[in-house]
This record gives sequence, C-alpha cells and structure tokens, in this order.
Amino acid sequence: MEAFKQLTGIVTPVDRVNVDTDAIIPKQFLKRIERSGFGQFLFFEWRWDEQGNVIPEFSLNQERYQGSSILISRANFGCGSSREHAPWAIMDYGFRVVIAPSFADIFYNNCFKNGILPIKLSEEQVEDLFQRTNANVGYKLTVDLENKVMTDGADLTIHFDLDEHRRQFLLQGLDDIGLTLQHSDLIAAYESKYEARLANKF
Repeated sequence: MEAFKQLTGIVTPVDRVNVDTDAIIPKQFLKRIERSGFGQFLFFEWRWDEQGNVIPEFSLNQERYQGSSILISRANFGCGSSREHAPWAIMDYGFRVVIAPSFADIFYNNCFKNGILPIKLSEEQVEDLFQRTNANVGYKLTVDLENKVMTDGADLTIHFDLDEHRRQFLLQGLDDIGLTLQHSDLIAAYESKYEARLANKF
C-alpha cells in the first residue's frame, strides 16, 4: 500500500448527508474479485440517469472537479452495508482524502486499510470548506498527515485529530498484513520453538 504523508489536491464536493455504500458503489458492480476497476462506477446512479445520460449537475461530471483527490461530504458518510468495495471505488477513482463531520464506523476503518485518509471535522468547518470550494474553481487543499494539519495556501489552517495507530498505518503504507509482517522474525522464532516442542512430544 502506498504511504501517505502529504497531499495537495483539488477538492470535490458531494453535498449530501447519509451517503451510503450502495450509492458509492451500487451492488450490480460487486462482481469483480480484484480491488481495481471500481472507480468508473463511483456514485454511478448520481452520475448517469436511467437512459445512460450524464447528469451534468453532479460534481464528478463537472470539468472544474476533474483530477480531484480530495472529497468533502456531509454527516454519516459511508453508512449502509459493510462492503469494502466502497473505499476501493473511492481510491480507484483517485480520491486519497475524504472529509466529513462523521463516518460510519466500518467504512471509516476500511479507509485506513486501503490507503485513504478520512478526516472528521466539525459541521461548521465542513460548511466553510463547501463554501470555499463552490466559490473558487480549482480550489485546493494541502493535507499534511505528519503534522495533522490542512491548509489552502491562503488564509485557511485546520488542525485535525487522528488516532496515532491509524496515522502510522498510512504514514508507513501498511495494512493489517503489512503490520503483522513487521514482526516476521518474532513470528518465525515462535514457530520454530513451537515445532521443537511438538517434536519432543513424539
């Protein structure tokens, strides 16, 4: 998994509360067994109508938000089913940071396992980011995970909190397996002793 230390990117707004995982990646696209290829279906039913026509009002379809790597939304982002395909789709589309006032617990945890930084801010701070994003074409934020701060290169500076264990996951580019493999020498030593004890029994 790619390490995350600092990112500067265009901000895309999805101005909705209770964005559930079926909206993020609809169930009909869950047939793939690899993690790649889901980005093209991100927010599928909000990006295209039933006839397959582009819905121009939706942010991801607007030229000003192309190439974005930071997503902002409203409260309870990632609610609904526990499908890990939701962060897969977000990551595959190109987003590395998701900002919201609150997240569903399982989605929040899955973000760290897939290289995405979910940042919780107050309702007021998120509203301010929406206003800045809407008012400025190509609005960018710089997210510094090492110092837990984000800036916009103008007058905005926001410090955010994050569990240290999860922060290290991203800084070092580790998932659960990678974290375990950091202790491979200790694991090998334990297995060797265990095998020796078994051999002595027979």
